Amino acid sequence: MVSFLILLAVLGLIFAYGAVLYNHLVALRENVKKNWANIDVLLKQRHDELPKLVDTCKEYMGYEQDTLRQVMEARTRVSQALQNGDVGEVGKAETQLRMGLGGLFAVAEDYPELKASESFQHLVKRITSLEESIADRRELYNASVNLSNIRVDQFPDLLIARFFNFIKSELLEFSEEEKTDVNVKSLFN
Repeated sequence: MVSFLILLAVLGLIFAYGAVLYNHLVALRENVKKNWANIDVLLKQRHDELPKLVDTCKEYMGYEQDTLRQVMEARTRVSQALQNGDVGEVGKAETQLRMGLGGLFAVAEDYPELKASESFQHLVKRITSLEESIADRRELYNASVNLSNIRVDQFPDLLIARFFNFIKSELLEFSEEEKTDVNVKSLFN
């Protein structure tokens, strides 16, 4: 009888420990989802601002249609990647969009009337602010993904993770072009 009670107590402790691990993994997974949703909101806000920026630029930049087209095509790729839930593709498309915006802002330097436009200045400030927020949220998202991925791979958590099909999440990374320093002189030649 005593050995049965000891066995029952040990099984109870194992079950309780497993439940704690499971709940912790669920909390980490949901934190990753929440942080991704925060990025998604900012990307959508920026997505809505870009056509306004392009329309404002079109008024002044008649000969720069290729630059404007690149920004809008990159915007479309980001949107498609978001709809597909492909974090890796979002990172690639984001790199193209950021490079396109950098080119657009550099070309805008050649149009003093555009730079002086109140609408253009407002949109640039708004998009720049969104970019900074996206960078901050991306850092937080990647930190939560890292914590979750570590726990999914660590013993004994991995036993629970594999049994309940917890999977590793993908980091939101931008390409090497995004990380390298921009040669500002080349933008103005």
